[in-house]
Order: sequence, then structure tokens, then C-alpha cells
Amino acid sequence: MSEAISFLSKGGIIMIPLLLCSIIGLMIVIEKFFSLRRNKILIPEIISVVDSINSNQDIKLATTICQKNKGPLPNVILTGLQNQTLPMDDIKEIINDEGRQQVRILERGLPILETVAGVAPLLGLLGTVLGMIKVFNVISTQGTGQASLLAGGISEALITTATGLFIGIPMLVAYYYFTSRAENFILDIEKYSTRLLQKIRSINNS
Repeated sequence: MSEAISFLSKGGIIMIPLLLCSIIGLMIVIEKFFSLRRNKILIPEIISVVDSINSNQDIKLATTICQKNKGPLPNVILTGLQNQTLPMDDIKEIINDEGRQQVRILERGLPILETVAGVAPLLGLLGTVLGMIKVFNVISTQGTGQASLLAGGISEALITTATGLFIGIPMLVAYYYFTSRAENFILDIEKYSTRLLQKIRSINNS
């Protein structure tokens, strides 16, 4: 561990923002890993109760069950159930509004993760530039005979570049993975909300 810290410390001051980027990115990845689990978003009990709605009594039961659960799907379904006496166009619009709010929750943190994925390699490149500036300063003042000083500047340049890529690449992969996962959940929520609208229309017309 001490050797790793010593190695990274050779990267210079740019290692500080790179370290912050890695911490922020890792926190978001951990949070999305737990918050975007399928059973947490597409709660089986809510899906089952939507499929079983066939009467006003079922709507009351479904409302009670949705109130006991938290998450994007129960929130969208509950919004539709609580407004089921309104005209269908109004119910659809209300559900869409609630859906947009839930999308924001599902995608929360992802723009920051994308920013980290883009900024980390750029910070690494900045560290490279600063390291090379040190090398040329040494060359201009002391010539090429100071091998240790030249190696220090080159080392700083290479370490920051490698660290920036080491942070940015997995963060970019994680961003696309969680974005795809969130979009799939959004499509599923739209599917079940449409199914709810069909159930409500059938009950109101009966």
C-alpha cells in the first residue's frame, strides 16, 4: 500500500483532482449498483397487482399496495390509480408527468459519472503537459545531464496520463451500462403504466 501511495504521489498536484474524481465516480457506481436492481425498480408485487385489476374493488386494493411500496413503478401506478375517475386523456397526462419525475430519479448521478469519465483523462493529459514543462525547464537551465530530474518530470507525465485513463475508462463503461439499464427500466414502467390505462378504461366503460 505504501509503495502504491509513493508511486502515485510522484504524479504531482494533478493527482489530487484525479483522486477526487475516482472517489466521486466510485460512490455513484456503488449507489447505482444498488438502486438500479431489477427487483427494486420493477417490484413483482406491483406488477402482479396491475395485472389483476378488473374492478373498482381491485383498484382500491392496488392503491393500498402501491402506498406501501416506494419506487418509480409504484409511484407512477399510484398516480394513475388515484386519478382513475378523470377523463382518460387527463389520466395519461398525469401519469406522463409523474413518469418524467421518476426518470430524473432513475438517472440521478449519471451526468456526474459521465463528467468524471470525460474529465479524468483530460486531467491526466494536463498532468502530462505539466510534467513535460518541468522536463524542458530542466533542459533549458541545466542541460541534459541531470538524468534524475528529467526522469522525475517524465515520470510525473506518464503517471498522471495512466491514472486518468485508469479512472476514465471504467467510469465511461459504468456510465453506459447504468444508462442502458435505466432506459430499459423506463420502457418497462411505460409498459405497465399503459397496461394500467387499459385496465382503467375497461373498468370505466363497463
